[in-house]
Amino acid sequence: MSNKEAFQHELDARHDKYERLVKLGRDITIESKRTIFLLHRVTSENNMDEVLAEAESKLSAVRQKIKQVAQELVGEDMYQFHRAFTPGLQEYVEAVTFQHFITSRMLFSISEINKQLLFEDLQMPPTTEKAHTLGIQVTPVDYLLGVADLTGELMRLCISSVGNGDMDTPFELSQFLRNIFDGFSYIGNTGPYEISRKLFALKQSLSKVENACYTLKVRGSEIPKHMLADLFSAKSEIIEHDDVIS
Repeated sequence: MSNKEAFQHELDARHDKYERLVKLGRDITIESKRTIFLLHRVTSENNMDEVLAEAESKLSAVRQKIKQVAQELVGEDMYQFHRAFTPGLQEYVEAVTFQHFITSRMLFSISEINKQLLFEDLQMPPTTEKAHTLGIQVTPVDYLLGVADLTGELMRLCISSVGNGDMDTPFELSQFLRNIFDGFSYIGNTGPYEISRKLFALKQSLSKVENACYTLKVRGSEIPKHMLADLFSAKSEIIEHDDVIS
């Protein structure tokens, strides 16, 4: 085989690997979104444990897809292929942090997320008494972008909670989102462009939740509970319009 043919074979193999990773990334994104949609049912379902168990099952299936990504990257530089699957990792971070918030009211750390993404490789013989492991690490940027998207889901959780008569969750979410916003504010314009762009959407989500808390505190006793969610939705549209104009 000539050098030209060898280079062509290597480039074709690398392109095929990239395309496989893109497909896996899409699958991870789709299943993570489905998990997020499922988790929003916790405010309306009587049996929250069943919803959480189903969500955990879906996330376990997503982690198996991430394991396939890790298998594709064995012996490769992850950052050469990172763009192929980074949207999937961000969506997974959003889903798993949403699940963790619902169960614990805390933010899932990047170190804990990465611990879940270490897998036993049954195809490789163990080099020592311990089994060979493989994994993929969520980068800090992927984590931050996933958390930024999480704030939008928390804003929707706030509105749906009020619609179901839960008047405590909005105040918990307000403080939680304020802490996240403060953390992102420290990054400011020093971080990647994507983070600066997400900061605007994060601020919008925080404004909507704080507006909901204000309405509950000041006018909560005047407005019937079944009308509060519609009122918040209408005010959210006004906030978005004002932000676009400014």
